[in-house]
Amino acid sequence: MDFEVGAILTGKITGITKFGAFVTIAPGKSGLVHISEIASTYVSDVREHLTEGQEVTVRVIGVDQSGRMNLSIKSAIPVQETAPRRPPQPKQQAVVSEPTFEDKLKRFMQDSDSKMSGIKQYSDKKGARRRGR
Repeated sequence: MDFEVGAILTGKITGITKFGAFVTIAPGKSGLVHISEIASTYVSDVREHLTEGQEVTVRVIGVDQSGRMNLSIKSAIPVQETAPRRPPQPKQQAVVSEPTFEDKLKRFMQDSDSKMSGIKQYSDKKGARRRGR
């Protein structure tokens, strides 16, 4: 049985690793579902989403030269079953004003004063050590 890219198949999870899950599709034929292909949301731990022995529907997203299959669970799920879509809302333009010259100058002066006071404290300590000898 030859599996083509894009085919949707049903298989059983036979192994779980930190980077994905192995799915057996037919006797002697298995593939890997990478952690990024498990769900449309962020997956930090594969075991939170899948268990060994679980039946899953997968899509073949790639087959390499040695015959290993790359599978995807999230692309096998029809779009309607994922999250309900909300009608598009009119986008409100966020008013982001550019900082004025005065704002930039004020920020520069604060940073400059902070740096100068640090340098002055350091030089005072250094001078006190030299005078104390």
